[in-house]
Amino acid sequence: MKIKLLFISFFCFGLAAQAQIEIPRTTNTGPILKAEESNSTGFPILKREETNTDSKYLKDKPKPIDLRENPNGLMTEADVIKKKWEKDKEIREEYRSDQSLGNVVTKGRFVEVYCRDHQYIDGDKVKIFVNGQLVAASVTLHAGFQPILVNLQDGFNSIQFVALNQGSSGPNTAELRVLSEKGEQLAKKEWNLLTGATAELIVVKN
Repeated sequence: MKIKLLFISFFCFGLAAQAQIEIPRTTNTGPILKAEESNSTGFPILKREETNTDSKYLKDKPKPIDLRENPNGLMTEADVIKKKWEKDKEIREEYRSDQSLGNVVTKGRFVEVYCRDHQYIDGDKVKIFVNGQLVAASVTLHAGFQPILVNLQDGFNSIQFVALNQGSSGPNTAELRVLSEKGEQLAKKEWNLLTGATAELIVVKN
């Protein structure tokens, strides 16, 4: 009888010991370890798999902003709203005179002219002449850039912007950007004109 009780006690103790053994767990989320055979011992060894640490986002270069794809250029929606509430400059006597926007040089067949109202958006309008020929009878200046393609002749080319009005506030105001045939920015200018005054840009084609 004692032998049977002793046997039962050992049997229960063995079950309790097995119940306390836990299955090993791991939280390792690193690279997979591959088992390879060692040339010297013949036993398998663990070798960490090489991973590419270079991010694809670092390899991709940011795409440059192109006014041809996005006429608003660097402007965000917030910039546009802000520009709408900026006041035009005070009217000065000098704004009655014609203004020179300088000269630019290019070898291309054409240039792209982008203009917008960079002050209060109040309905400023201009007409545009190229080498004395009317190419746009009335262009209303908005917050975003508007493109105008200008074909060039050899030598000097005159691009004139004539203020048709002064909008509802202050002078006729505009920001002008000129891009080459390859999309390179050749000029960034501004004008402030009273009605009838002209801003002129000279483009020299070599």
